[in-house]
Amino acid sequence: MIQGSTQGRLCALVDVNNFYVSCERVFNPALENRAVVVLSNNDGCAIARSNEVKALGVKMGAPWFQMEALAKQRNIVALSSNYALYADMSNRIVSILRDYSPNMEVYSIDESFLELSGLDSLWPSFDVMGQSIRQRVRQWTGLPVCVGIGPSKTLAKLANHIAKKNSRFNGVCDLASMDEAQCADLMTSIDVGEVWGVGRRITTHLQAAGIKTVKDLRDTPPAWLRSRFGVVMERTGNELRGISCLALEEISPSKKQIVSSRSFGQLVHELHDLSEAVASHASSAGEKLRVQDGVCNAIQVFIQTNPFREQDPQYEGSIVIPLPNASADTRLLVRAALFGLKKIYRCGFAYKKAGVMLMGINDAQTAQGSLLHEHGVGERSQHLMQAMDALNSRYGRNTVSVFTPSSPKPWAMRREAMSPCYTTRWSDVPVAHAR
Repeated sequence: MIQGSTQGRLCALVDVNNFYVSCERVFNPALENRAVVVLSNNDGCAIARSNEVKALGVKMGAPWFQMEALAKQRNIVALSSNYALYADMSNRIVSILRDYSPNMEVYSIDESFLELSGLDSLWPSFDVMGQSIRQRVRQWTGLPVCVGIGPSKTLAKLANHIAKKNSRFNGVCDLASMDEAQCADLMTSIDVGEVWGVGRRITTHLQAAGIKTVKDLRDTPPAWLRSRFGVVMERTGNELRGISCLALEEISPSKKQIVSSRSFGQLVHELHDLSEAVASHASSAGEKLRVQDGVCNAIQVFIQTNPFREQDPQYEGSIVIPLPNASADTRLLVRAALFGLKKIYRCGFAYKKAGVMLMGINDAQTAQGSLLHEHGVGERSQHLMQAMDALNSRYGRNTVSVFTPSSPKPWAMRREAMSPCYTTRWSDVPVAHAR
């Protein structure tokens, strides 16, 4: 058993293999066993790679223009990011996993932690439970997952890494059920940089100190780790020893700031086009604010040119607009954002990016009211925003909006190779024909 694991804590990490690529393969089987990359916003760089692409030495974040020659030579398929598809598939997996544990933390779009403590009587072993998760997710969504199990979140992450890299585990690794010799052997074979939370810079310092493997880090005295790297690395060492220091966050903490921004698919010159982009970002930020039942007191607007186009004149402007009162009403947020944009806009520049940041966020239920006339608050505002959010959720983004976007949108993100929205748009739902 893991040394130090005396608390009875047990958790699992379920992670989808090559999530974006796997989502694309579910609806396009022709991509199976082919080299596939999914590109970032504006088709800039690789943010997801199939195993076949990884085998070619393509690194995460590799710019697409540097890969194009290799792509032609090795028949690499490049796809634009289809965020609507990925988010919907993620939600489907989460709904499946909730059947396996009452306590769950959705850590990212493709990873979730499950609390397993006290559930051992429901399964012959947690390896059997892990295989059940893999089979059900595969059958119901078509996506491949691996499961890592351990007495701490860090060990569960490590177990998931082992499950992915070692075929003998058949996609499920339970470190809590192994004896000390087995664990030590596995940890000795894994570089310390693979530990959750150990970044590149800290890895360099650890290796310089002779700490090169996961086992080395686990066996390093906590006091020494704290004196050299601080309490966070001490906590990581304890987690590797099976001493749980990180609780599951079943409810994500509310954000203190909400940012919505994106680089344009092509350079933008006119105030009208910038206004559409800023209004779109303010609307998106308002939706996120209402999801966490918050209100904000100010909104920052920023625009900038492309610093990599040295031949162009450069400009970067930002301004913070205080709101007359705390609100989450999109009408007020857009109005304030466009007022700020007019203050910082300058003619004669080619703009590459614009965005907004909501600031001074508080809980809507505890926000202090004003004795003066308030804007964007009250039952009428709340009901209107709820209706708008419900319609946009059901029928698609910007079905109802406070601005009228032009078509085509010169400020829209470039996605020239995006797959259909198979699960979120009726016109894109695959049709099966029977004879």
